[in-house]
Amino acid sequence: MRKINLIIASFLFCLLPFMASAQIDGEVIKPRSGKFLLTNATIVTVTNGTMENASLLIENGKIQGIGTDLSAADAEEIDCTGHYIYPGMFDSGTKLGMVEINSVQETVDHTELGSVTPNMQALTTINPNAVAIPVTRVSGVTTTLAVPGGGIFSGTAALINLNGYTPDQMYAGFKGIVMNYPSSARRSTWDRRSDEDIKKDAEKALKNINEVWQRATMYSEINAAEGDLEYYPEMEHLAKAVTGELPLLIEVNAANDILEALKWLEDKEDVNVVLTGVAEGWRVADKIAEAGYPVITGPMLSIPTRGSDRFDVSYTNPGKMLKAGVKVAIRTNDTENVRNLPFNAGFAAAYGMGKEEALKAVTIVPAEIFGVDDNLGSIEEGKSATLFVSDGDPFETKTQIKHVFIEGYRVPMSNRHIQLYQEFLERDPGLEKHSK
Repeated sequence: MRKINLIIASFLFCLLPFMASAQIDGEVIKPRSGKFLLTNATIVTVTNGTMENASLLIENGKIQGIGTDLSAADAEEIDCTGHYIYPGMFDSGTKLGMVEINSVQETVDHTELGSVTPNMQALTTINPNAVAIPVTRVSGVTTTLAVPGGGIFSGTAALINLNGYTPDQMYAGFKGIVMNYPSSARRSTWDRRSDEDIKKDAEKALKNINEVWQRATMYSEINAAEGDLEYYPEMEHLAKAVTGELPLLIEVNAANDILEALKWLEDKEDVNVVLTGVAEGWRVADKIAEAGYPVITGPMLSIPTRGSDRFDVSYTNPGKMLKAGVKVAIRTNDTENVRNLPFNAGFAAAYGMGKEEALKAVTIVPAEIFGVDDNLGSIEEGKSATLFVSDGDPFETKTQIKHVFIEGYRVPMSNRHIQLYQEFLERDPGLEKHSK
């Protein structure tokens, strides 16, 4: 079986460059840079209100101008009458680009061997030719956080823009070390451990975390005092979270675990913390707000964490945390269906967050959490031209995305799904020939 998987994987990797290319009428269309003037649009800036019947100038990868009377004789003009311009959306937690086919192990590259691997770089695992990348970006999702999984300290997550030939070209300026806080909840409905065993396992895992953290702290102190320590990549990298050089992304979901994590963080003043997952954040929202940590939560399109909860607790979770004073960004925590980020945000908007705040939760808020808000997350002059044009509200399923720009590159509006749809829309030879 493993031999068959290897053959399949080899075949797939040979096809990837062709599968990821956009083909329109048989011609391969690549993203292209240039000077573009988008005219007659409604521009939703996110940070500075909405502008009606306005134009936007893109040049050298930046937004060079926004206004109602812009002109540029040498620019390629794109008429956006009746359309809207939005900043590109962030999915703040995915495996996009790190997995091609889950059932073929050779194409899965998001988990390293061992439980303490903070030095594992998610950026190096990104496959720029992943078929799901074009599928994602034509939905208006232009920037994602690639998050490694498994173990206690899984690795270092990286923010990427969904255009480029190499991972380095795609890198969007943020990295953070991932930590999985011990869970006191059952892993699934098939988890047959007793309550006592679950408690013991969680205590054992926390003890392990404390020992590892103590080693990293000691490494940091000795290195600051003496330097030239023996090569120890795990502690060298984790020490960056201890000192606050790199943020610590703590994955934690159950209410009791969130409270325990907040308690664990009380004496770690230098640590730059972002809480992720936080599925039951609504239960302890006031405590999270009091601690002052930002949250990346999701997916919204999920079932309740407890059988006794209302059907809509996942939908209302972001809005309740926001109302309590928590800074909230939204993620899908997905691989193939990162394209559904707008609908996750749409559910959050409909169930208490509101459309304006939900839009911020996938644009400017994650940009602020990741420290890239000076370049991404809103439509402002001087910022990166990473945006999309739609014919309506991007959270509505009927809305069509018309144009996408990533760092000034006009992205072809095609992907594997669209190509297959076009192929089978009008089949030739059709059924009529074969029925004779």
